[in-house]
Amino acid sequence: MDFTTSAVIASWVAIALLALVVSGLIRQVHQLSRTQPHHPGRVGIASGASAPGLDPAGLDGLLSPGRAALLLFLDADCRTCGQVLAEANAWTVRQGSDGAPRLLGLYAGTGPQADEGSVPVRDHRPELFTAYDIPATPYAVVIDPEGRIARSEPLGSPTALLRLLDDIQPATPRSLP
Repeated sequence: MDFTTSAVIASWVAIALLALVVSGLIRQVHQLSRTQPHHPGRVGIASGASAPGLDPAGLDGLLSPGRAALLLFLDADCRTCGQVLAEANAWTVRQGSDGAPRLLGLYAGTGPQADEGSVPVRDHRPELFTAYDIPATPYAVVIDPEGRIARSEPLGSPTALLRLLDDIQPATPRSLP
């Protein structure tokens, strides 16, 4: 038997063994998928619940009559969080204060320095991350004017924040002077 024939036989044996290993792995994954629930658990605070931490002294009187609020849960070490906060600041400047939702950035640890933008930021608020059941950052929680949770969802990009803000307050055409 020459070298080429030996190499071909060894290759076929290796392929057969790999096929058996892959078959066993597929069988294990199938077994695990049958025993695990198919629906993921709830993430974040449930819609309709009262918003924790919104007593009159808490969160700087975030709620005002007829205006929704948006809490942005952020982390200083998260690049996307910085981009989301920058977009939130730009959006706030573009919208002005005429009925637009109030935005507030929250950090579990140290956040950016004060007066860096138009969105107020509160740092060292880990209790709110726990109360709102925040799994990851950036994360947004919409609070209706009555103080109830309207939405709770992760934000993967500044574009996702803009979509959420459009859902809260659809853009209205501005008339030219």
